[in-house]
Amino acid sequence: MSYKLYIPGPINVSEETYAAMCTPVVGHRSPDFVELYQSVQPGLQRLFMTSGPVFISTTSAWGVMEGSLRNCTRKKVLNCMCGAFSDKWFDVAQRCGKDAGALEFEWGRHVDPEAVRKELETGDYDCITLVHNETSTGVMNPLAEIMAVIREFPEVISIVDSVSSCSAVPIPMDELGIDVLLTGSQKALALPPGMAIFSVSQRALDRASELPDRGYYLDFHEFLKNHQKGMTPSTPVIPHINGLKHQLSVFEAEGLENRYARHARLNTMVHDWVERNGFELFPELQYASKSLTCVKNTREMDIPELNRLLKSRHNCVIDGGYGKIKGKTFRISNMGDETEESIGELLTNLDSVVRELF
Repeated sequence: MSYKLYIPGPINVSEETYAAMCTPVVGHRSPDFVELYQSVQPGLQRLFMTSGPVFISTTSAWGVMEGSLRNCTRKKVLNCMCGAFSDKWFDVAQRCGKDAGALEFEWGRHVDPEAVRKELETGDYDCITLVHNETSTGVMNPLAEIMAVIREFPEVISIVDSVSSCSAVPIPMDELGIDVLLTGSQKALALPPGMAIFSVSQRALDRASELPDRGYYLDFHEFLKNHQKGMTPSTPVIPHINGLKHQLSVFEAEGLENRYARHARLNTMVHDWVERNGFELFPELQYASKSLTCVKNTREMDIPELNRLLKSRHNCVIDGGYGKIKGKTFRISNMGDETEESIGELLTNLDSVVRELF
């Protein structure tokens, strides 16, 4: 039985998007695919706010996150860590054999730009990773302020994960000087899992040229060489690209600024529910995510029972917390194609179940 997902990903996919994904498959080295690939480029460039190419990878976002380390870390990478996914990037860097430094912050706290400056001033690093929107804790890091610091260090290549923020808030890649901006299909883009999208600066391409062990599958230069022919290096997930084409048309019809404003309104609705029901946000309000809400379980609610009731009575689920804060927090997504009506319905259902639990 299917039910509505209000978890931080995968999120709900519309019937129209699924229908678009059922478009007949074409040969991925054919003119038909070239036409499809090139048709999504203008929309992706507008979304990423870049004049550069935007690549499509048949991987989860983690594929590109790992590949970026292999393409960009020549000397040492600084991993900014403030939650489960940014913490994991440090582990991945080490597994890739990269010299890595850990800039750690307490879960629920944001990455401090001044702490980033202090680390980069050592001169030890030529690469840095940042999760813009730390999904595990609901923290949205101050990207503009952090990038302003990174730009002071021309040798340092920046890799930014926007998996749960891309299309929920504006991310001006070129203006901020981001070298690698990546996202995944299954969160704010409202597509099924299985595809990553990323853009790479000329600086990052130049760095990749210096690294002989960057591999093949996620080699930035293989992506660029194939992109110039309207193709991908290896067999692409063509149904997802058809779905992406549809979603980009949805973004265009709504207008990106309107899309960002809608996410902010829905996020405020959830925050109001949190306060009204005697809970607290897990992150600092100033740095709270706009695409999801991580709630501190101050009332010690039985989250598994809450979800059981939501699922059995209202055909929907939220998230019961992630990693070491599972059960101590719960998370509610407002990203993708959600509306005031759908979020309002969820909050009404939550009211009903919370009253029963207490």
